[in-house]
Amino acid sequence: MNKVEERAEEEEEEQSFEELGVDPRLIRALTKKSILKPTPIQRVAIPLILEGKDVVARAKTGSGKTFAYLLPLLQKLFTTQSPSNMNLAPTALILVPTRELCQQVCSEANSLIELCRVQLRLVQLTSSMSVSELRTTLAGPPEIVVSTPACIQTCLKNGIIQAKAVQDSLSILILDEADLLLSYGYEDDLKALTSHVPRRCQCLLMSATSSSDVEKLKKLILHNPYILTLPEVGDTKDDIIPKNVQQFYISCAARDKLVHILALLKLELVQKKVLIFTNSIDMSFRLKLFFEQFGIKSAVLNAELPQSSRLHILEEFNAGLFDYLIATDESQSDGKEQVDDQNGSERKKSKKHRKHKLDAEFGVVRGIDFKNVYTVINFEMPQTAAGYVHRIGRTGRAYNTGASVSLVSAEETEIFEEIKSLLGENDDKVSQFIAPFPLLSKNAVESLRYRAEDVARSVTKIAVRESRAQDLRNEILNSEKLKAHFQDNPKDFDLLKHDKMLSKKAPAPHLRDVPDYLVDPTTQEASKIVKLARAAMGNTNASRGKGSKGRFKKSRDPLKTFSAEAPKRAGKGGMKRKAKDADNGHKYKKKHS
Repeated sequence: MNKVEERAEEEEEEQSFEELGVDPRLIRALTKKSILKPTPIQRVAIPLILEGKDVVARAKTGSGKTFAYLLPLLQKLFTTQSPSNMNLAPTALILVPTRELCQQVCSEANSLIELCRVQLRLVQLTSSMSVSELRTTLAGPPEIVVSTPACIQTCLKNGIIQAKAVQDSLSILILDEADLLLSYGYEDDLKALTSHVPRRCQCLLMSATSSSDVEKLKKLILHNPYILTLPEVGDTKDDIIPKNVQQFYISCAARDKLVHILALLKLELVQKKVLIFTNSIDMSFRLKLFFEQFGIKSAVLNAELPQSSRLHILEEFNAGLFDYLIATDESQSDGKEQVDDQNGSERKKSKKHRKHKLDAEFGVVRGIDFKNVYTVINFEMPQTAAGYVHRIGRTGRAYNTGASVSLVSAEETEIFEEIKSLLGENDDKVSQFIAPFPLLSKNAVESLRYRAEDVARSVTKIAVRESRAQDLRNEILNSEKLKAHFQDNPKDFDLLKHDKMLSKKAPAPHLRDVPDYLVDPTTQEASKIVKLARAAMGNTNASRGKGSKGRFKKSRDPLKTFSAEAPKRAGKGGMKRKAKDADNGHKYKKKHS
């Protein structure tokens, strides 16, 4: 108890960034961003990094790991920056596994640099850049480069960055989300880079989980690092998933998963917004087509879409334009596709289905800034226990409450047991961390079975393939041909809806609502509880409809707004609206009198 009390007293004493030795300019920038107190990972990591120590930090997703290394990195560059940069290579290199995380890190760092009003150049490298674009971007060179390992290796191979310059200039190397770098296939790129990293270079390794990949990277790059044991994690395993996230599971047959997820959403037994994970793009579109027939609006997020479309889908989801987002976890599907490609008969099919190249730097479980996600549903279980941790990390961020529901089939029992073992479960006791979902009764599922199975039969492989191709064509059109138009007319960009219907068959009206006679009293009570909780949190459909949805109620198709007369029509509409409002005001006065 004494150690616990001492630790609590230390935490109370170390509540400010000033006491951690953070530069006043950075503290003012954090205050403008409404960040007043450091998180546990920041309290422990920042002083060590400022001292120049190699650090391995493990902390759960959403705990503030990015600022834990950005703040001391920028502070060091503030103090060591010379008027004329004579280096021939970047001073700091931040390696991340996905393009989305790359953009997130760049956004956070640039905002701090701008608020501090300091001249520091930071650039982002992506695999879509040509050699000439990479050469232009790195001309100077910049002080900080954020990139995937593959792009750095491309620069070294083509002489854009000289190995000798790296050895002379590189002083800080950061591996963010280190547990994913090797699983994304960057092992060879990292090994090639480490041969050029000078021994004096400070190396930081940030991760959400501990795994064999992290141990391998630690031995490959770091020199006698400090392994951080955070107060919020300690030596126990139950905090791998935050305590503010409730974890549930539903055991069912693989063919019954559609019925169960329909019951969860249609009977409103889970809080919105909901992020649904699948392991393949085809399954994502199968779910979307299935939902459409029941009047459930959703969008699909995967690596096949253009980058601008993915960003806009995320913006719409974060703004609350739709409540259900189906995300394809590509890291889980790659292994299956590689096995399938070994069979000669299936190789031709896979080539037909994958005409459009997938974005190798896209990762939905890390680096994407999902906001206000309350529920994560694992429609298909991840293939690794670490993948489960990353998925659940999309909810309960910044210490908000959240929940997860995993649909577990008999074929997924083995990975489910691995997940329970990772979280600290024993075979001889009742599960403490993942509990059976209590609100969904067997009667509620059976009442929807006939409807669900009837609709599921109509969602054929051909329908999935056609809808997938149609969605891709639409997104490419929106992304490429209309880019110039949207730059001149940014409001039209908001009119692009990513939750449009893809099914050729219009949904039957009777499927949109669940009749009262199909819902048993227990489920009705459970649904009321969820609605009351949603109202208490202020997460009601009415308030959201008055906001973002209300703005787009009378909007036109952006493809039809190329006419120069559009502003005039808008103005006339505004005059008519004012006249109507005046008439309504007179009527109201008469009635009121």
